[in-house]
Amino acid sequence: MNNGYTQRQWDRTVGWGKVPQKYTKMEQKMTFDEYQEFAKTTAIYSDNAKVVYPTLGLSGEAGEVAEKVKKNIRKSKFGSFEFYGNELDDIAKELGDGLWYLSALSSDIGYSLEDIAQMNMEKLKSRQERNKIEGEGDNR
Repeated sequence: MNNGYTQRQWDRTVGWGKVPQKYTKMEQKMTFDEYQEFAKTTAIYSDNAKVVYPTLGLSGEAGEVAEKVKKNIRKSKFGSFEFYGNELDDIAKELGDGLWYLSALSSDIGYSLEDIAQMNMEKLKSRQERNKIEGEGDNR
């Protein structure tokens, strides 16, 4: 895993056929836009469910991440706790599911993940420059 991706094959069937050839083996890093285009090939919800379905899915996946962290805390008897390989892998998989829903929601509202990331970076840079990283409110 020298480039952030495993060498496994993405050979599962999605939608109306096989995953497009360019997505069959992840050997190099991809952009958010490339991921978003791939994710669209796996979306099976109807137009009536746009925005709502991925919003609820994103919320659910965030809950699953929180649940895995909570169980780790409980397992440590609320003392000092650490995460280990399998636990980290499980959290990473849930984050991947969350990324799928984030990608779908972004597509549904007409934004690319690249746009969302750029907008967020600009917002954070502005807050940082104005010493407003801490605090509350969307428009600080």
